[in-house]
Amino acid sequence: MFNLSYKAQRYLILFGFLTIPVVLSLMFSYYPAFSLLYYSFTDWTGLGWEMHWVGFANYKEVFTRPEIFSVFEHNAYYFVGGLIQTAVALFFAVILTGKLKGRNVFRAMLFLPYVLHSVAIVIMFKNVYHSEYGSLNLFLQSIGLGSWQQEWLGNPHLVNVSLAFISVWKFFGLSMVIFIGALQSIPADLYEAAKIDGASGWQAFRFITVPSIRSVIEMMMILTLTGALEAFDIPYIMMLGANGTDTFVSKTVDMAFKFQQAGLASAMAVVLLLIVMFFIFIQRKLLFRGGE
Repeated sequence: MFNLSYKAQRYLILFGFLTIPVVLSLMFSYYPAFSLLYYSFTDWTGLGWEMHWVGFANYKEVFTRPEIFSVFEHNAYYFVGGLIQTAVALFFAVILTGKLKGRNVFRAMLFLPYVLHSVAIVIMFKNVYHSEYGSLNLFLQSIGLGSWQQEWLGNPHLVNVSLAFISVWKFFGLSMVIFIGALQSIPADLYEAAKIDGASGWQAFRFITVPSIRSVIEMMMILTLTGALEAFDIPYIMMLGANGTDTFVSKTVDMAFKFQQAGLASAMAVVLLLIVMFFIFIQRKLLFRGGE
């Protein structure tokens, strides 16, 4: 190699560094994706390699079986929770970006839930939501609100709200840290000039803060949407889809591994990908077209 010219060495090094990530991407991203697409047109059971081509039969079944698409109603709880989470995270980010004593301690405390594993969080909240010895019902009783006690995981009208709250609690810290990073990039001179001109705190937030972090807000909205559509770990670990808590992803997993219909599950995964891409396109073109 040392006998090669500098230009040849440079191209060889660049080729070597580019080849490895491209090969890994082809092996672990594109090949599984194209395999998933192929399986969606077959009746593969997920066991062995015996499969038959069925064309669009799996996709027809996805769109004609009401119990498959009806679970998106459960995903809606996570989307609404994500919107609330984003708004509250921005509020706390504004507060913790200011001159608040001990702000780093508050940042660490609010970010800590995101570091915890989903299984540990489920165990924690099972003790919170338990109907007999759960800390939430005990707290309500201790402050004289015993009539508000509920079977938080047994009531079909409250169970998805309870699970969505867990998701909000877990990912709140991440949203807050992202907003803090965006807020710290705004020049302080803008706020000083606005203060001199007599602008209120709300006016400074509306006309300086929001336009300055518009792209970050857009990203958080996309993450909220995709996170809601792909909700899986917390509801599946907590309830295993019982009591009307199954989401589209958990339905897909059950279809593949419980009912051994990997072909149909692959079609559901492709449909979910198309739905996510469609909503992201609509969001970027309609909601945020003014920023382009």
